[in-house]
Parts: sequence; C-alpha cells; structure tokens
Amino acid sequence: MSAHVTVTAQSQDVLPATDSTQATPPAPVRRRRARTVAVLTPLGSLGAAVGIWYAVSYLLLSPARRFLVPPPQQVLTVSFLDWTHLQPMLQALWLTAQVALAGLLIASALGVTAAVLMSRARWLERSLYPYAVILQTVPILAIVPLIGLWFGFGFTSRVVVCVLIALFPMIANTLFGIQSVDRTHHDLFTLQRASRWARLRKLELPAALPSVFTGLRTSSGLSVIGAIVGDMFFKQGEPGIGTLLDVYRSRLQSEDLFAAIILASFFGVAVFAVFTLVARLAVGSWHASADRT
Repeated sequence: MSAHVTVTAQSQDVLPATDSTQATPPAPVRRRRARTVAVLTPLGSLGAAVGIWYAVSYLLLSPARRFLVPPPQQVLTVSFLDWTHLQPMLQALWLTAQVALAGLLIASALGVTAAVLMSRARWLERSLYPYAVILQTVPILAIVPLIGLWFGFGFTSRVVVCVLIALFPMIANTLFGIQSVDRTHHDLFTLQRASRWARLRKLELPAALPSVFTGLRTSSGLSVIGAIVGDMFFKQGEPGIGTLLDVYRSRLQSEDLFAAIILASFFGVAVFAVFTLVARLAVGSWHASADRT
C-alpha cells in the first residue's frame, strides 16, 4: 500500500504544472483578437453578399433578363467609375443628407422636450403619449398629400416627413430613461431637499443619457429613410437620392439604380456609426452600454 502511494506521488511530481496564464490570453491579445473578428466578420458577410449577387446575376437570370440584377462589376464600371453618372448621385445624396440632418435635429429637440414634460406630470404623459404612438403607427404615405398641401412640395415637406418618422424613438427612449432612475438615488436628492429642476438636471437627464442615445441612433436611421421617402414624393427643387431612385426605376437604368441604393445604404450606415461613436464618447465608461456600442 505504501509503495503504491509512493509511486502515485512520484508520478504526480513528474506531471507538468498547469499555468493559468497560458489558459487565458492576456488582455492585449484578447483585444487584438476582438478587433480582428470585428473586421473579418463584416468582410466575410460582404463577400457572401457579393457572391450571392453574382449567383443571382449569372445563374438564375438569363442574359436577356440580366438587366434586372446587373453583376457587381457592371455597376462599378457603368455608375461608380463614370463621373457623369456618379456626380448627380453625390449631389442628390448631399441634399438628402441635409434633409435627414435637419429632420433629426428637430425630432431630437422635440422628442427630448416632450419626454421631459411628460415625466414632470402624469396627466401630460396620458395626454401627449397617445399622439406620439399615433404618429408612429399611421403610415406616412397616408398623410403625404396633407403634408404637401400644408407645407408645399419642396425642402420643408421632406424635413417634416423626417421629423414624423424619427420623433417617436426619441420620445419613448428618453421618457424610459428618465423614469428608470434608481429610487434610492431619488431618495438621496429628497434628503438634500433638491428642487425639481436640480433633480432633473443633475440626476434624471444624466441617468437617461444612454437611453437618449439609443433613441438617437434609432432616429438617425429613420431620418435617412424619411429623407429618401420625402425625395420620392416631393420633387420640387433639387432632386435628392430618392428622386433619382424613382427616375432610374422608371427608365430601367439598373446599374444606376443599384449604385444609388448602395450609396444610400452606406450613408445610412455611416450616420448610425457616427452617432454610435458620439454615444460612446458622451456616455464614457460609467455605463455598461459603453462596452457594447
């Protein structure tokens, strides 16, 4: 029995000791891996999308019907690499960007103001919130004729469409953030006999900041959609990217249509990325959402 114990002890001494640092990579290595995954994953999905695009163009469509989905290299050479085709798209995209930015700023200001007012009194919330829900649920196309009659068929109407589409996320998220403040924090301000203005400025609005930026990111994408929809229906003045989309569709200019869609999509992604960065800088490291944005 003692010999067996001795052999077992000697065999355990021979086994190499496990190093916990080898099992868990250091923090710099993990960060590099995370950055690599963050870069390779979108590139992989982009490659898959381009592959599906090629498959649809060359395998599913006959040459006579290939104009419905032109292959990527044809869109690149005909639209993106030809300045006479690309210039009007960029000019139209610039106008759409102005409309989207103006609508987003107005929707943000109105949404935050309305949420603050509704958080001050329950009767205001019961009175105003149903109308915010109605704005979200009513199809925007149903009230486009009214918008045109009231505000004309130019730049102003396009901005109004953006505001109507982007307003509800700002109201809902800001109100949720203000009403979700920890009750114990409110008790501390009550003990200090803080005024309602001081409570709002020093506690509720800072605590609601992550929710406000969540609504801002959502509204930024919706404002781009609203600007494109407004371009399609209000065509007075300079054309926006939505106007060109409608023109290319009617003329069966498939390459330009796909190029305009790609430009509008990249613009929407860029707007969302910018406000994600702004949210990360504004919220900082004190909130858990900063690690996921």
